[in-house]
Amino acid sequence: MSDNTIERTRTAVWPTMHYRDARAAIRFLADAFGFEVAALYTGDTPDEVVHAELHTPGGGGVMLGSTRQDSVIADLPSGTGSVYAVTDDPDALFARATAAGATVVRGLEDTDYGSRGFTVRDPEGVFWSFGTYAGS
Repeated sequence: MSDNTIERTRTAVWPTMHYRDARAAIRFLADAFGFEVAALYTGDTPDEVVHAELHTPGGGGVMLGSTRQDSVIADLPSGTGSVYAVTDDPDALFARATAAGATVVRGLEDTDYGSRGFTVRDPEGVFWSFGTYAGS
């Protein structure tokens, strides 16, 4: 494996959400959290995102798309959801997220269960929590 190759394992759980402006959400997630676009399918117009997959730098990912009536999650309001992701450097990620315009819900803090992390909201209101706690 070369130094430029990222080894990926199978992602078995994919949080999904939809946005009024999915293209803007994708740009925000890349700028604020370092997500990488792995797949992007447009609809009748280039602005309509039928399906997008974004990978997190540490592994895992999310799926999202534009708000559409034919979606299985159409009954959820746009920008609904809460995602937690593990990070090795919450301080740097917090600085990056706030510089990109994320709304701080809970600033950087150390928890009684040994994690350091924070929670922010994206421009459409989805909650994004990041911390060092990787589960048991």
